[in-house]
Amino acid sequence: MGEFSFMIETCTPEETTALAERLGAAAEAGTVLCLVGNLGAGKTLFTQGFARGLGVTEDVTSPTFALMNQYRGRLPVTHFDLYRLEREDELDEIGFYEYAEDGRSVVLIEWADKFPDALPTPHIRLEIERGEAENERRLAFFTTEEESALWRALKEK
Repeated sequence: MGEFSFMIETCTPEETTALAERLGAAAEAGTVLCLVGNLGAGKTLFTQGFARGLGVTEDVTSPTFALMNQYRGRLPVTHFDLYRLEREDELDEIGFYEYAEDGRSVVLIEWADKFPDALPTPHIRLEIERGEAENERRLAFFTTEEESALWRALKEK
Protein backbone atom coordinates (compact mmCIF):
# COMPACT_ATOMS: atom_id res chain seq x y z
CA MET A 1 0.00 0.00 0.00
CA GLY A 2 1.50 3.33 -1.05
CA GLU A 3 1.13 6.87 0.16
CA PHE A 4 -0.83 9.41 -1.87
CA SER A 5 -0.09 13.12 -1.75
CA PHE A 6 -1.64 16.36 -2.92
CA MET A 7 -0.24 19.90 -2.63
CA ILE A 8 -2.06 23.24 -2.64
CA GLU A 9 -0.66 26.74 -2.22
CA THR A 10 -2.73 29.57 -0.78
CA CYS A 11 -1.82 33.26 -0.82
CA THR A 12 -4.03 34.68 1.95
CA PRO A 13 -5.53 33.51 5.24
CA GLU A 14 -8.95 33.82 3.57
CA GLU A 15 -7.91 31.36 0.83
CA THR A 16 -6.62 28.92 3.45
CA THR A 17 -9.85 29.23 5.44
CA ALA A 18 -12.01 28.79 2.32
CA LEU A 19 -10.14 25.59 1.40
CA ALA A 20 -10.52 24.30 4.96
CA GLU A 21 -14.27 25.10 4.95
CA ARG A 22 -14.77 23.24 1.68
CA LEU A 23 -12.96 20.20 3.04
CA GLY A 24 -14.84 20.35 6.34
CA ALA A 25 -18.11 20.35 4.41
CA ALA A 26 -17.02 17.10 2.73
CA ALA A 27 -15.75 15.36 5.88
CA GLU A 28 -17.56 12.27 7.05
CA ALA A 29 -17.77 10.46 10.38
CA GLY A 30 -14.47 8.80 11.19
CA THR A 31 -12.33 11.40 9.42
CA VAL A 32 -9.02 11.96 11.21
CA LEU A 33 -6.95 14.94 10.09
CA CYS A 34 -3.44 15.23 11.54
CA LEU A 35 -1.94 18.72 11.30
CA VAL A 36 1.79 19.32 11.27
CA GLY A 37 3.66 22.61 11.04
CA ASN A 38 5.79 25.10 12.94
CA LEU A 39 4.33 27.61 15.38
CA GLY A 40 2.35 30.18 13.43
CA ALA A 41 2.10 28.04 10.29
CA GLY A 42 -1.70 28.12 10.34
CA LYS A 43 -2.81 24.85 11.95
CA THR A 44 -5.43 26.54 14.12
CA LEU A 45 -6.62 28.82 11.31
CA PHE A 46 -7.11 25.75 9.12
CA THR A 47 -8.93 23.97 11.95
CA GLN A 48 -11.26 26.94 12.43
CA GLY A 49 -12.25 26.91 8.76
CA PHE A 50 -12.60 23.14 8.73
CA ALA A 51 -14.91 23.26 11.76
CA ARG A 52 -16.98 26.02 10.14
CA GLY A 53 -17.39 23.75 7.10
CA LEU A 54 -18.74 21.12 9.47
CA GLY A 55 -21.35 23.58 10.74
CA VAL A 56 -19.64 24.50 14.01
CA THR A 57 -20.89 27.97 14.97
CA GLU A 58 -19.01 28.52 18.23
CA ASP A 59 -15.49 29.95 18.41
CA VAL A 60 -12.83 27.31 17.73
CA THR A 61 -9.66 27.89 19.71
CA SER A 62 -6.48 25.89 20.01
CA PRO A 63 -6.67 23.61 23.06
CA THR A 64 -3.00 24.15 23.90
CA PHE A 65 -3.62 24.06 27.65
CA ALA A 66 -6.88 22.07 27.72
CA LEU A 67 -5.33 19.53 25.28
CA MET A 68 -8.77 18.70 23.81
CA ASN A 69 -11.86 20.69 22.81
CA GLN A 70 -15.13 19.31 21.50
CA TYR A 71 -17.63 21.04 19.25
CA ARG A 72 -21.02 20.29 17.77
CA GLY A 73 -21.68 20.64 14.07
CA ARG A 74 -23.38 18.32 11.61
CA LEU A 75 -20.96 15.77 13.14
CA PRO A 76 -19.22 15.90 16.53
CA VAL A 77 -15.75 17.45 16.26
CA THR A 78 -12.87 16.59 18.60
CA HIS A 79 -9.84 18.88 18.40
CA PHE A 80 -6.56 17.83 20.06
CA ASP A 81 -3.40 19.86 20.54
CA LEU A 82 -0.48 17.62 21.49
CA TYR A 83 2.10 20.43 21.76
CA ARG A 84 2.43 20.32 25.56
CA LEU A 85 2.56 16.53 25.88
CA GLU A 86 5.97 15.00 26.44
CA ARG A 87 5.30 11.26 26.63
CA GLU A 88 3.10 8.98 24.56
CA ASP A 89 1.52 7.45 27.68
CA GLU A 90 -0.03 10.88 28.39
CA LEU A 91 -2.34 10.22 25.43
CA ASP A 92 -4.13 7.58 27.52
CA GLU A 93 -4.61 10.08 30.34
CA ILE A 94 -6.50 12.52 28.10
CA GLY A 95 -8.67 9.85 26.45
CA PHE A 96 -6.96 10.31 23.09
CA TYR A 97 -7.48 6.78 21.78
CA GLU A 98 -11.12 6.64 22.86
CA TYR A 99 -11.98 9.82 20.96
CA ALA A 100 -9.58 9.46 18.03
CA GLU A 101 -10.81 6.00 17.12
CA ASP A 102 -14.55 6.27 17.86
CA GLY A 103 -15.52 6.44 14.15
CA ARG A 104 -18.54 8.67 14.84
CA SER A 105 -16.85 12.06 14.91
CA VAL A 106 -14.33 14.11 13.00
CA VAL A 107 -10.97 14.37 14.76
CA LEU A 108 -8.38 17.10 14.20
CA ILE A 109 -4.97 16.65 15.81
CA GLU A 110 -2.51 19.55 15.96
CA TRP A 111 1.18 18.65 16.49
CA ALA A 112 0.39 15.11 15.35
CA ASP A 113 4.04 14.53 14.45
CA LYS A 114 4.96 14.32 18.15
CA PHE A 115 3.53 10.79 18.40
CA PRO A 116 3.29 9.35 14.86
CA ASP A 117 2.97 5.74 16.02
CA ALA A 118 -0.12 6.61 18.10
CA LEU A 119 -2.16 8.06 15.24
CA PRO A 120 -5.27 6.18 14.11
CA THR A 121 -5.31 4.46 10.75
CA PRO A 122 -6.44 5.62 8.32
CA HIS A 123 -5.81 9.34 8.66
CA ILE A 124 -4.90 12.27 6.47
CA ARG A 125 -1.73 14.17 7.39
CA LEU A 126 -1.61 17.85 6.53
CA GLU A 127 1.80 19.54 6.58
CA ILE A 128 1.52 23.33 6.53
CA GLU A 129 4.56 25.45 5.69
CA ARG A 130 4.99 29.17 5.28
CA GLY A 131 5.72 30.28 1.73
CA GLU A 132 8.01 33.08 0.60
CA ALA A 133 5.35 35.78 0.99
CA GLU A 134 4.10 36.52 4.51
CA ASN A 135 0.62 34.99 4.08
CA GLU A 136 1.50 32.31 1.52
CA ARG A 137 1.10 28.73 2.72
CA ARG A 138 1.99 25.38 1.19
CA LEU A 139 -0.45 22.71 2.29
CA ALA A 140 0.72 19.17 1.59
CA PHE A 141 -1.81 16.41 2.22
CA PHE A 142 -0.80 12.75 2.59
CA THR A 143 -2.82 9.57 3.06
CA THR A 144 -2.63 5.83 2.53
CA GLU A 145 -6.42 5.70 2.05
CA GLU A 146 -7.50 7.45 -1.12
CA GLU A 147 -11.20 6.59 -0.87
CA SER A 148 -12.41 9.09 1.73
CA ALA A 149 -14.89 11.83 0.83
CA LEU A 150 -12.41 14.37 2.17
CA TRP A 151 -9.66 13.15 -0.18
CA ARG A 152 -12.02 13.23 -3.16
CA ALA A 153 -13.08 16.82 -2.28
CA LEU A 154 -9.44 17.83 -2.00
CA LYS A 155 -8.69 16.64 -5.52
CA GLU A 156 -11.75 18.42 -6.98
CA LYS A 157 -10.09 21.83 -6.66
